[in-house]
Amino acid sequence: MKKSSDIELKKIKTALVIPGFFLLLTFSLKLVETLEGFSLVEWGIKPLSVVGLPGILLAPLVHSDWSHFFANALPFLVLGTTLFYFYRGISVRVFVYIYLLSGIWVWLGARDAWHIGASGIIYGLAAFLIVGGFIRNYIPLMAISLMVVFLYGGMIWGIFPLKWDVPYSWESHLWGTIAGGMLAFIYRRQGPQKPVKEWPEENYDHPFWEVDLENQLSDND
Repeated sequence: MKKSSDIELKKIKTALVIPGFFLLLTFSLKLVETLEGFSLVEWGIKPLSVVGLPGILLAPLVHSDWSHFFANALPFLVLGTTLFYFYRGISVRVFVYIYLLSGIWVWLGARDAWHIGASGIIYGLAAFLIVGGFIRNYIPLMAISLMVVFLYGGMIWGIFPLKWDVPYSWESHLWGTIAGGMLAFIYRRQGPQKPVKEWPEENYDHPFWEVDLENQLSDND
């Protein structure tokens, strides 16, 4: 029989697979860009443009520079691993839908610019974990929600542009947040749930005084 620590270690390793692979891929692309001296910015999303359609799939893999990559890497790893560890039954679907919905909505409703980076997915993951924990009213998941608020609550300002021409894709942040929150409601009855308390069955076939009398007679025997 496997030790509980071995089982938990296996769960953690499994939860790291997709976030780790994603970061390895984005790191490799950024490294190739740097070594070869070209830019993959045109892999990004160009709203309402045919050339920008592939960006729905490719934009999260591309970052403007190394500081942009590292700013996204740690939150993506933490939030992604948390999703795949605590919401194992629905994590793949939630991740894919956040990935696609945030990209599609940016393509449909954002400024005429190249939108790149994984920040939309990060905002979606944060929103799902925060809303998903509280909506289930389950203390361990609510604790995860509070942890995400504590660590990344300041990200909320990223969905409000101080001016229209800001140097980051606030639209990706906004649409990612909406996608994550919406999916938390859609999947609220799937994945981990608050345990239902089971109360002992009561004997309603006889009045309570008859039950007590039966118990007394059995004791005397």
